[in-house]
Amino acid sequence: MLSWLPAHPVRFPPVSEALREPPGLLAAGGGLTPEWLLAAYRHGIFPWYSDDQPILWWCPNPRMVLFPDELRITRSLTKKLRNGGFHVTFDRAFEAVVAACAAPRQGQPGTWITKEMHNAYMALQRLGYARSVEVWQADELVGGLYGVAMGSIFFGESMFSRTSDASKVALVHLVHAMRSGGGRMIDCQMHTRHLANLGARDIARSEFINYLESCLVAPGHGDDHYPLPCWALPEDPTRVHSLTAFT
Repeated sequence: MLSWLPAHPVRFPPVSEALREPPGLLAAGGGLTPEWLLAAYRHGIFPWYSDDQPILWWCPNPRMVLFPDELRITRSLTKKLRNGGFHVTFDRAFEAVVAACAAPRQGQPGTWITKEMHNAYMALQRLGYARSVEVWQADELVGGLYGVAMGSIFFGESMFSRTSDASKVALVHLVHAMRSGGGRMIDCQMHTRHLANLGARDIARSEFINYLESCLVAPGHGDDHYPLPCWALPEDPTRVHSLTAFT
């Protein structure tokens, strides 16, 4: 039976209670305040719902993840990194990236990034948890991604491309930043062929939760500890990164 959450207190049922059908649905209700969202990510849970639904919380089994050392860069992507005319920034245009991810896409009737969700992640961004990667050609934003960074984990939320492979370029730069700063895992949430082709793979939910315990809980802290990201982004968030670092 699906758990219905009151506005208070901020508390989720055990993820082992997630439904098999629809796969991974755990609970409904609660809120989208930073307290709810940080508690959710800390326990491997994320919100996903449409305008005509209550807030729905998910924790699928298996879980798709990308370990930074397992990123797979194809020959064609290598050419794009070298010759695509891209430059990449971090946290320079977070709101624009979220808006682009929420824009209608071919073959999709709507978006799950509602105005309420948009505002919720803006609040997390102001607290230092939500981060973005932007891909530019000249002064035009052509791709990017955003998500929640906590400890040594990046919880990916969405990505977009306005030109071929721009979202992949953003992911490569995110992985490079995590490798440089001690980031251990990117949570991709649900299985997609697109991410599998880049090296992401499915792991059991129990294994995923074990990673959360090792990456997010510091000695002397309980499961209400929400560490800021331990891997560093550029000191100057508008600094252009050299694409030759990946080729």
